[in-house]
Parts: sequence; C-alpha cells; structure tokens
Amino acid sequence: MPALALISAVFVVGFEQLVQWKYGATGLVGLLLLTIGVKAKSPAVSSAGAVLLAVLLAGPAL
Repeated sequence: MPALALISAVFVVGFEQLVQWKYGATGLVGLLLLTIGVKAKSPAVSSAGAVLLAVLLAGPAL
C-alpha cells in the first residue's frame, strides 16, 4: 500500500509541474481550484477551476 501512495504522489507532483510548465501559474491555480473543489465537494470552486483550465486550453483557438 505505501508503494501505491508513493507512486500516486509522484504522478500528481509530475502532473502539476507539467501544467505549470505549459500553462504557467494560471494553469496551476486552475488545477488547484479544481482539485480543492472536488475534495471539498464544492461545485462553485471546482467549476471555477474547470472554467479557468478550459479558457487556457481554448485560448489559442480563439
């Protein structure tokens, strides 16, 4: 079980670094809002994070 926790922690940290590298601090804030909203079961916070990430992803297409 500890090995699974370690692997998932490494994956999460790696994913956060990838988002921050590609989308900057705004992408990291969006990802954090989405994560916090899901864990706290707050639709408003998770929706704000999802919208922020969607705007960042769709930005070059607009």
